[in-house]
Amino acid sequence: MPRSLAFALALAASSTASPARFADTVSEFRADERSVSDSFDLPWSDASFARRATLVATWEKRLAETPWDPLSQEERIDWLLLGNYLKGETADLDLARKRLAEMAQLLPFHESIQQLTGARLSRTGSDPATSAANLAAIPAPLRSWKEQTEARRKEAAASKAPPPINPSTALRAAAATDAIRQSLEAWFRFHDGYQPDFSWWTRQPYAKAHEALEQHARYLREELAAQKGQPDDPLVGDPIGPDALATGIARELIPYSASELIAIAEREFAWCEEQLRHAAEAMRCTTRDALETVKRAHVPPGGQADLAAAEAARAIAFLRKHDLVTIPPLCEEIWRLEMIPPDAQKTLPYAVYGQPAMRVAYPTDAMAHEDKLAAMRGNNRHFLRIVTPHELIPGHHLQRFAADRSRTWRSLFSTPFFVEGWALHWEMLFWDLDYADSPEDKVGMLFWRMHRCARIIVSLRFHLGSMSPAEMIDFLVQRVGHETAGATSEVRRYIGGAYGPLYQAAYMLGGLQLRALHRELTAGGRMSQRAFHDAVLAENAIPIALVRASLTSEPLTRTWQPSWKFAE
Repeated sequence: MPRSLAFALALAASSTASPARFADTVSEFRADERSVSDSFDLPWSDASFARRATLVATWEKRLAETPWDPLSQEERIDWLLLGNYLKGETADLDLARKRLAEMAQLLPFHESIQQLTGARLSRTGSDPATSAANLAAIPAPLRSWKEQTEARRKEAAASKAPPPINPSTALRAAAATDAIRQSLEAWFRFHDGYQPDFSWWTRQPYAKAHEALEQHARYLREELAAQKGQPDDPLVGDPIGPDALATGIARELIPYSASELIAIAEREFAWCEEQLRHAAEAMRCTTRDALETVKRAHVPPGGQADLAAAEAARAIAFLRKHDLVTIPPLCEEIWRLEMIPPDAQKTLPYAVYGQPAMRVAYPTDAMAHEDKLAAMRGNNRHFLRIVTPHELIPGHHLQRFAADRSRTWRSLFSTPFFVEGWALHWEMLFWDLDYADSPEDKVGMLFWRMHRCARIIVSLRFHLGSMSPAEMIDFLVQRVGHETAGATSEVRRYIGGAYGPLYQAAYMLGGLQLRALHRELTAGGRMSQRAFHDAVLAENAIPIALVRASLTSEPLTRTWQPSWKFAE
């Protein structure tokens, strides 16, 4: 089907045509991967690691044996995507094994519990007396380890030396302890009551072992990592280091080093600062005063949802006026709004997307006064003007709608460099097309653009080990203009482990990739704006270097490597 056809027609065709042959191969791999994951659901288990490695090796061999010449361009892209995914799985396994080794002294029960729970993998029974002995042996070493650790902590404190156990390692070990304890619970439920002698032998030692594991995780989390569930808990993250960071960047098919990506972000940041000065001059004030003026322009309590709805309608009208992208009627009909609860705003201080709703941050009557003010200032009307199209249409809502309907087998390869980059591309394109109605709107748009640049700088430097969480907060407050509460929430989310180490960098970098591709393909009328955006969406959320390969019909080989310098 020609790429110039409207996206709606492309979606209709993709839903009725038979999938490409290699798409079935991708779906088969996904089924195999899911089967192995479900059947070897043993956290931090050597057996689980080994089975995953075998799966990867099996599929790498199958890829190598797949004839290349008969493959179409689309199938070759899928072949490269699957090969890249398998390389990433190997890297993930290597990192997991490394981290397990780092936690070994904090998990003295690991081997004995894995022997118990792993018996189910081979469908062999458990000897009740032996199981009871293994369970009974868990609490004492944990008590001894805690006593020794406390003594070492006191010695370190007295000599003002670093703590004997890194808080990030302790926090990771706490999560591992909880996961291993849950696998032990499943093992016990499987036997308890169904095998009378098992219950007779193991019920009491199991209860004591279970309690000891709970206490151990609590000690690791609350004492060694100082994470007690309070708003003022210290920020603890887990940097992956330069080597793993380089591996992650290569996995995204980006031919730049971490330091080069930081330099790109700093260049973009400087552009934003220059534009901010121009906007402040138009407002006849300093950049600091301009940002303060914008932050005070918030709606009164109860008005944020109405404002978001109005901004969504405004963005859709703008897209139609400029004929920028196809908006399927159902996509426009089904989006919704939700409010973010006060507790969740500790890590989600701004609007986010959760299919099919844009979740809006704004204060409630239960929040402390200073938190109310910070939430109102951080979600003012000029900030929300560009946040709304980022989250809804043409941003995440449209992107997700398309991904669920076009080349769906590629969801396995979804990357934030496409997902977040797509939304950032629109922020930049809206700027180019004069979406801002006033200097205040420009300040709001520039705030978020600087924020995306800052995310690259602070997150990559954190994982390189050259920036602390406190320095990250200072950067967001001093250089971008965040409220301290908002900056703290942002950093807590960046380093908390819920997102991959490159996720924060993906926004602006993915946006720059799509921006470069947009210029390449729409210059001189090669593609219309609408045809370009429809074609990009139809590829699904894959690494953008391969989106480019598809749209430009780039020659592909088995040994293809990315060389596209999108930021030059």
